Amino acid sequence: MPHFLIHNKNDNVGVAITDIKAGEEVEGVYIEDMAKGPKIKAINDIPLGHKIALNNLKQGDTVIKYGRPIGSAIKEIKIGEHVHVHNIRSNRWGKWRKSQ
Repeated sequence: MPHFLIHNKNDNVGVAITDIKAGEEVEGVYIEDMAKGPKIKAINDIPLGHKIALNNLKQGDTVIKYGRPIGSAIKEIKIGEHVHVHNIRSNRWGKWRKSQ
């Protein structure tokens, strides 16, 4: 049974469909064709609905979900790490904040 979904083949994050515990070996599935995705060892606890890194990302790298850029890494992110507001800046939030 998959632990996370990958919305697009170009995504570098998946979305947890169950709570994931640090150290757990988890498997993803691609929504487009239900093909098996990568198996990854989770570095952190990742709550249901939050993102897991599918690739190593450097500071400034683009975070891709749904095949589209959703933000930028504000620090290094490793495969299997929890991806959320503590390590990415959202494109949407960043644009809103600049307009204030």
